[in-house]
Amino acid sequence: MLLDRRTFIGGSNAGIIMGGDEVALIRLWREKRGEVEPEDLSGNLVVQLGAATEELNRSWYERNSGRRVRDVQRQIKHSAIPWMAATLDGIVDGTEAVFEAKFMLPWSFSEEAAAEKYMAQVQHNMWVTHLRTSVLSIITGGGKWVEITIPMDPLYLTVLVSAEKKFWRCVQSGETPHLINAEPPRPRIEAIRIVDMSSSNSWAELAALFAALAPPFSTTSGQRPSSRRSFPRTPKRR
Repeated sequence: MLLDRRTFIGGSNAGIIMGGDEVALIRLWREKRGEVEPEDLSGNLVVQLGAATEELNRSWYERNSGRRVRDVQRQIKHSAIPWMAATLDGIVDGTEAVFEAKFMLPWSFSEEAAAEKYMAQVQHNMWVTHLRTSVLSIITGGGKWVEITIPMDPLYLTVLVSAEKKFWRCVQSGETPHLINAEPPRPRIEAIRIVDMSSSNSWAELAALFAALAPPFSTTSGQRPSSRRSFPRTPKRR
């Protein structure tokens, strides 16, 4: 049974709460209060590319790391704070790291920017699951796969949890929330691995297979329909 997103703060919400966009913060607050419907992201191409490549991303990570990812799309609540929860891309067997599959455009990509963009989300998900490390598995539109290991950061989490508690009090009281207006601690990045896939025949074959077989995915419902969708096939290499 899927949790009602209005009843908890999730990892993707954490980035908005820690961010600098007041319009997005107010909209999230209104969503949690049931005053507006969740934003329809079906027309956001980057979001849809992320959803469409998530399974491919996970398969590529498993192939290159030699580790299986379990608990895909599992929803979990914090053991002591019921309004904190996470919908997981997965947990890495062996290392017990929170797994996050992401798609980023090549012209706006850097390892530092990627870590900063998703830092609140991975720290939130580590807090909820009581795990101490996370892995960002990133596919870029430029044909690169990047693996970034990010450990739990207690100092960053102190700021994050405080900001989330203030936001949730506003949801319950009806008081309008405000940006935290505080520079969060600079996150730590433990390791980065970059693989250029532009000359990889196995990548092209796996991408073509996924494109032919993958079912559609709706970001608004979180459900995978049973019908199949045809995607454009990856061009053959010359």
